Amino acid sequence: MWTLALMFLAAACLFSLGVTLWVICSHFFIVHIPAAVGHPVKLRVLHCIFQLLVTWGMIFEKLRICSMPQFVCFMQDLQLLKYDPDVVVTDFHFGTIPVKLYQPKASSCTLKPGIVYYHGGGGAVGSLKTHHGICSRLCKESDSVVLAVGYRKLPKYKFPVPIRDCLVATIHFLKSLHAYGVDPARVVVCGDSLGGGIATVVCQKLVNMPDLPRIRAQILVYAILQALDFQTPSIQQRKNIPMLSWSFACYCFYHYLDISSSWHEVIMKGAHLPANVWEKYRKWLGPENIPERFKSGYRQKPHEPVNEAAYLELSVVLDVMCSPLIAEDDIVSQLPEACIVSCEYDTLRDSSLLYKKRLEDLGVPVTWHHVEDGFHGVLNTIDMNFLYFPSSTRILNMLTHFIKGL
Repeated sequence: MWTLALMFLAAACLFSLGVTLWVICSHFFIVHIPAAVGHPVKLRVLHCIFQLLVTWGMIFEKLRICSMPQFVCFMQDLQLLKYDPDVVVTDFHFGTIPVKLYQPKASSCTLKPGIVYYHGGGGAVGSLKTHHGICSRLCKESDSVVLAVGYRKLPKYKFPVPIRDCLVATIHFLKSLHAYGVDPARVVVCGDSLGGGIATVVCQKLVNMPDLPRIRAQILVYAILQALDFQTPSIQQRKNIPMLSWSFACYCFYHYLDISSSWHEVIMKGAHLPANVWEKYRKWLGPENIPERFKSGYRQKPHEPVNEAAYLELSVVLDVMCSPLIAEDDIVSQLPEACIVSCEYDTLRDSSLLYKKRLEDLGVPVTWHHVEDGFHGVLNTIDMNFLYFPSSTRILNMLTHFIKGL
């Protein structure tokens, strides 16, 4: 009996070692780190750790132990949170939706700006814990009240549940601003990655709710804003760049929208939508809307004829809650001013560039910051000690400066 147990333990250890060595060899040594990104060793380590978590998550998913997102979130949430003595943090629920409230400790009789923050993670990973450092710093440095929303995620909850949770929590907050000492004229929605896309959708939804305080501004950090076109320059240029690997991005896309991955090749060829749809949205999605300096090495490919079966199954990508970039002019033109942050080494970079132009064309004021040495997810390194990247602080300073100027 003991012999069998020892043999099983030895086999498990060898398997674990093999998986670790495979991830290190395939991601640490081989992954391409652009010369412009500072601290290449740090980025290799960070990317390798994340890929190791994803790999183990996929193994457990195949073994039906748990899903990949569940394992990654479990590991991410093991981190000990650092609490700033100048910030009061309160955990509670709006109905069934968990939220974290960050308030400056120093008492004040003046009303403060309010920030509703939606975390990123592709609807698969990320949590109130992973973005605690960001929200705490935002609260302290901008002297604002920050509400972080813990929306439901994969594997159990898919589109549009996360958006609905965030909208409901935001409405709750807007109806009780007085209780938190928030100025109704200075409420901002903010998010990174998928959270940035959610912030945009929430803004668009609230346009038609005049009985609520009007959102003062939207802050979008490397946001996901469209799910139609997978032939953009940044996807061609950056699909092998850490931290957002193309395989992980596709996993999130298919699972979040509940789409079969068997349509992958059809989607990549643009055959999931008919010609009239591409023509309709070309004015907003066409590569001519992206500045030339971002199209180095880009080769525009014609969309292949539509696969009708794919179109029937994938038409969800035309929902403006999924692709807020294609919302109608009468909605987008009413949106509040925006602060948009894009990163050069990000597969999703062009969504920010396209949305920036869309807003500007309709007269919506835009403050744009492009981080030349930034990559997708860099803001989360702001409290990672050894794995900290200076560009995360620069981004936070940009957001703080914008909020203070409202």
